[in-house]
Amino acid sequence: MGQNKKFGLWILTALVVGNMVGSGIFMLPRSLSEVASPLGVLGAWLLTGLGVLVTVLVFGNLAIRKPELSGGPQIYAKELFKPGSNASTLSGFMATWGYWIGNLAGNIAIITTFAGYLSTFFPIMTSSAELFKIGSFTLKVGNAITFLVCTLLLWGTTMIILHGMEGAGKLNFAATAAKVIGFLLFIIIGLFAFQKANILPLAAARVDDAGNSMSIFSQINKAAITTLWAFVGVESAVVFAPRARKQIDVKRASILGLFIALAIYIGISTLVMGMLPQDQLIASDKPLIDAIETILGPIGAKLLAGLGLISLFGSSLGWVMLTGEIPFQAAKHGIFIPQFGKENQKGIPKFSIIVTNMIGQLFIFSTVSNSISQAFDFIIYIATLSYLVPYFISSVFQLKLVVTGETYHNSKKARWMDGIIAFLATIYSVWVIYAGTADIKIFTFGVVLIASGIIFSRQVLKKGNEKMKKENSKV
Repeated sequence: MGQNKKFGLWILTALVVGNMVGSGIFMLPRSLSEVASPLGVLGAWLLTGLGVLVTVLVFGNLAIRKPELSGGPQIYAKELFKPGSNASTLSGFMATWGYWIGNLAGNIAIITTFAGYLSTFFPIMTSSAELFKIGSFTLKVGNAITFLVCTLLLWGTTMIILHGMEGAGKLNFAATAAKVIGFLLFIIIGLFAFQKANILPLAAARVDDAGNSMSIFSQINKAAITTLWAFVGVESAVVFAPRARKQIDVKRASILGLFIALAIYIGISTLVMGMLPQDQLIASDKPLIDAIETILGPIGAKLLAGLGLISLFGSSLGWVMLTGEIPFQAAKHGIFIPQFGKENQKGIPKFSIIVTNMIGQLFIFSTVSNSISQAFDFIIYIATLSYLVPYFISSVFQLKLVVTGETYHNSKKARWMDGIIAFLATIYSVWVIYAGTADIKIFTFGVVLIASGIIFSRQVLKKGNEKMKKENSKV
């Protein structure tokens, strides 16, 4: 990819905002209200925003100090051990595998949300009419159509990307600009429709799965996993660092994208809670549309649904690019299955993108038997926990640089500041991993998904050993 075809600051920022403000903005108001009161939701947003900020600063620092390790936070895993060792290769592979699985699930969450908002125009997509029955399994008309729509979106965006990644990046930028303008208008309208009674009492009671009452701190703890999903994708600029014109733009785009997304998320989630009664919000499959419909009626709902479809289409483009780029960059660093390092004449990782989407297609089967909201909730928990491993690894690697003094040449102040930031980012990652693994079902499924990568690790280790033997023979 030539210099003139590399991504600049605004394309990188659009990828960050576009990938962050995807399905979350449309579905999280419902998910959050289910587990926390308005005060708990606000607390979770602020806490997660601070945690993600220090994590972003870690990403930005590493992109500048270690530009040769570009390609995503999972790349840093191999640097925690002796270069060329099996431990180095295996840790890099497992971190990539988990991060890849997280992105796979995240992409499908966006695609299922697209189907949910398309149902505004085609109500048949929510039809519970029976299509056919095989034993105890019943396929409903709405589920079948949703599955078809999700499949078409997955492979349609893939074809656009394979035609040219630069063009796909510009299309993502246009969609992101449209969504930011649209959300600002939503916030302005929402200010006039906000009803204080809908968010009172601020610290309302919530119960956990066992039926026990949750304190406000327990609510924040529970909501923190869900709010973290909103920030997944903040590392998009880091993943695309090899395609950036300037490495400093990676850090700038990450920070700028985070603050834009945080303002949109807090503004909209707070307003939606004030526009809809809590019970109605919790029961909604498309909370933003239901909220705007109370003010502008069916026409306003359709306009917002149209904005949602543009937004989610752009996010799907960004996420398909991101998900295919992760194993591609890892394979180039020798820590993933070698075939994923192939690219076509346009510099596009075609093999990686296609295989990734074939696996993603399996996740889409969750829409066959579940409602859109149920499929979304399940997928985001798995995806979020998968992301935390490479986030944690990045923070630990930054700590390693600070302790050893590597890249810090007579710069005590920067070393201390980066050390504090890395420590806070590490504590945050550990805390969210602890909070997220409290649900044994999600924990077990997530561990199985990540551990399944061991099956494919032998090929990577073999390749790494062959490379080491060649290097040793030259010496």
